[in-house]
Amino acid sequence: MNRKSAVIERESILALASALVASAASAQVAAPIPFRDASLPVERRVDDLIARLTPEEKASQLVNQARAIPRLNIPEYNWWSEALHGVANNGYATVFPEPIGLAATFDTPAMLAMGEAIGTEGRIRWNQVERSGAPHRIMQGLTYWSPNINIFRDPRWGRGQETYGEDPYLTGELGVAFVRGMQGDDPRYYRVSATAKHYAVHSGPEPTRHSDNITVSLHDLEDTYLPAFRALVVDGKVESVMCAYNSVNGDPACASGFLLNDRLRGAWGFKGHVVSDCDSIADIQRGHHTVGTMAEAAALSMKFGVDNDCAEYGRGPGATSDYDRYLDAMKSGL
Repeated sequence: MNRKSAVIERESILALASALVASAASAQVAAPIPFRDASLPVERRVDDLIARLTPEEKASQLVNQARAIPRLNIPEYNWWSEALHGVANNGYATVFPEPIGLAATFDTPAMLAMGEAIGTEGRIRWNQVERSGAPHRIMQGLTYWSPNINIFRDPRWGRGQETYGEDPYLTGELGVAFVRGMQGDDPRYYRVSATAKHYAVHSGPEPTRHSDNITVSLHDLEDTYLPAFRALVVDGKVESVMCAYNSVNGDPACASGFLLNDRLRGAWGFKGHVVSDCDSIADIQRGHHTVGTMAEAAALSMKFGVDNDCAEYGRGPGATSDYDRYLDAMKSGL
C-alpha cells in the first residue's frame, strides 16, 4: 500500500474506531492496553487501536454492521439507529409528532427539549443492553441517523413527512435545536450521535433515487439545498452526516469532491464522520456507473471522505460481502 492509501485508510477509520474505543473500555483484560485507558487522549487511544488491527479487521469496521474482534474484546456494533421523532424499533419509547407537523410550530425550544428526551431515552436503551451483556444489534446503538433535513417541495415524495418542510432557514433552525438536544453539551462525550441526512439535494422520486443525477445551479445549492446542512455542521456541531443516493451535477453524492471536501470538511470545518445511505456506495458502480467495480467504488468513496458504508443490509449471517470490497481495494492498491 502506498503512503497516500495508508493515510486515507487511517483517516477514514479514525471516526469509526473512536466509538469502538468507548465500547471496549469496560472490557476485562489481563494487562492494561492504551486504547482502553480512558485517561489518555482519544487520538492516542485510536492510534493504538488501529495499530493492533489486521487489514481484514479494519475492513470489517468500515460497514454499518461492524464485526466483533474477540482477540481484543471488542464487541460487534451496528451503526444504524433511527430517531426522527422518537427512538425507533428499540422497545418502548416516547413518540413525538412527525417532523413536518413539528415544523408548523416554529418552536425551537420545544425542538431542543424533544431532542433531549430522545437522546436521553436512546442512552437509557443503550445502558440497558450493556447491563444485559447482549450485543448491540441494529437500532440499538448510539449513532442515530436523524434528522432528515432535506427540502420538501414536491408533495409526490412519499417521505416528505420526515422533513421540516420547504424553507431552508426554518429547517436549519429546527434541525440545530434537535441536534443540540440529542447530543447534549458535555465537553467530552456525546449523549448520542445525531446525523444530518440526506446530503444533498435528495427529495425523491423514490423509484429512481439510486441512479438519478440532479442538475442544480450553484446559486440554488447555496440558497436552497445546503443552508440547513451548513447550519447543523457549523452551529449544531452535528457529529455525523449521511451522503445521499443521487448524483449532484454528475458526481455521486458519496463521491463528490464539492459536497464532501470543498463544502463539508473544507468551508464548514466538519470534524465528524460521514456515513453512506444504505447501498449508496454500491450505487456508485451499479446505479451511476462512475466506476467499473465495487472495489473501485469503495476506494473512491473513501478518498472523498466517507467513513462508514451502510452496506447490503439484507445480507445473510456470516457473509463478508459487505466489506470484501474494501479488502479488494486494499489488495489492489486503490
